[in-house]
Amino acid sequence: MPRILDNIDQELLPALRQTLEVADRAGFCVGYFNMRGWGRLDQFVERWSGGDGHCCRSLVGMQRLPAEELRTA
Repeated sequence: MPRILDNIDQELLPALRQTLEVADRAGFCVGYFNMRGWGRLDQFVERWSGGDGHCCRSLVGMQRLPAEELRTA
C-alpha cells in the first residue's frame, strides 16, 4: 500500500526502514538532489532483484532559486 512520509509527524529514517522491511519495491520523490543518508537504506533495496515490481525508483525535483529566475527573466 502506498505511504507518504514526511518529517512533521514522525522521524523519517525509522519510518522508512519500517516500511522498506515489508516492501518489495519503492518509489521516492525528493525536492532536491542531495543523496546523503541513502546508505542507511541500501540494505533493504539491495535485496530486490530489479526490473518491474522489484526495484527502487527516485524522482528528483529541481528548481531554480528566485534570484536566478529573476536574472534569467
